[in-house]
Amino acid sequence: MARDTQNSRGVEGKRKSSRRKRQKRKMIIIALVILLALILIPVAFSWSKYEKMGKIIINDKDVKINQLEPDTKKTLEGYENIALFGLDNRDTGNYESGNSDTIIVVSINKKTGEIKMASVYRDTYLDIGEDKFRKANSAYANGGPKQAIEMLNKNLDLDITDYVSVDFGALVDAIDLLGGIDIDELSPEEAKWLNGYVVETNEVTGHNSGTVSSGTNVHLDGVQATSYARIRYVGLDYERTNRQRTIITKMFEKAKDCDLMTMNSLMDKLLPQISTSLSPTEILGLAGNVAKYHMGENTGFPFDKESHDVGSMGDMVIPIDLEKNVIQLHEFLYENETYTPSQTVKELSETIHSNTGY
Repeated sequence: MARDTQNSRGVEGKRKSSRRKRQKRKMIIIALVILLALILIPVAFSWSKYEKMGKIIINDKDVKINQLEPDTKKTLEGYENIALFGLDNRDTGNYESGNSDTIIVVSINKKTGEIKMASVYRDTYLDIGEDKFRKANSAYANGGPKQAIEMLNKNLDLDITDYVSVDFGALVDAIDLLGGIDIDELSPEEAKWLNGYVVETNEVTGHNSGTVSSGTNVHLDGVQATSYARIRYVGLDYERTNRQRTIITKMFEKAKDCDLMTMNSLMDKLLPQISTSLSPTEILGLAGNVAKYHMGENTGFPFDKESHDVGSMGDMVIPIDLEKNVIQLHEFLYENETYTPSQTVKELSETIHSNTGY
């Protein structure tokens, strides 16, 4: 049973305000990783720009990684893997704690430049550290980005050592600075929900965007595009993922064609809302391959899941056989069809089954 399935409700209905605010971040973080790789190119990057970002130094050697099979290590070495977190600390500038309402593994193929992303559902029942099984988003709250990275490495057999975290507010500004985006087709039902979300998004961001009509080649500004990405009740989460991928692709293509002035404006807007462990050298290393970057597919994790109460912790997204889900993840991100799960993942899978029955 998919975690995001809910009964349809009006946008101005009974949803709690805090719940609404958290949902916006799911798209913001996805867009920001693309922009980070694209706009921080050598011609526009400078130390003064880097200083605008929040920074938490993480020593790579201190980050815990499972005892991986040699073939798995070799495969992972061909990719740049980064953890992305969207925090529930709106406007506080605090990146050292807080629940990570958005958790995304970004995989960049060093040879081809293909970028793939896997969103780990924030309520996924996983080991967040020291054999404590909780919702995945609580790892960041318990130990900041380092513990959240280690949570991903431990449960998913990854080798991540760097992160990017963002606070709320960047997506609308970024799309507006890019001149908006054009959607190939907007259905009447999508337009209805989009326009409902526009009212709320205007209130939260202080903008004054208008409504849009259904049709083909529909132009959307920042508020409208953000609202489009939030639609949950047309095709449920599967179609929402398609809409998000559309937004990412449109932003990606526009950002690649940006002039220097626009790039600088994007950085000035976005960097104060970003925290990272990436050094200037690492950022420039990513930027050096910008010409070959292109978007691949994205997905949600776990693939096979069940939503169920787990004791006093409430409703959880439970992986149905964590080991098999991790195998699918490595096939998706790294096209590794011979991946063998570590002993750690096998033991975690058995524990989750014992604790939940799945």
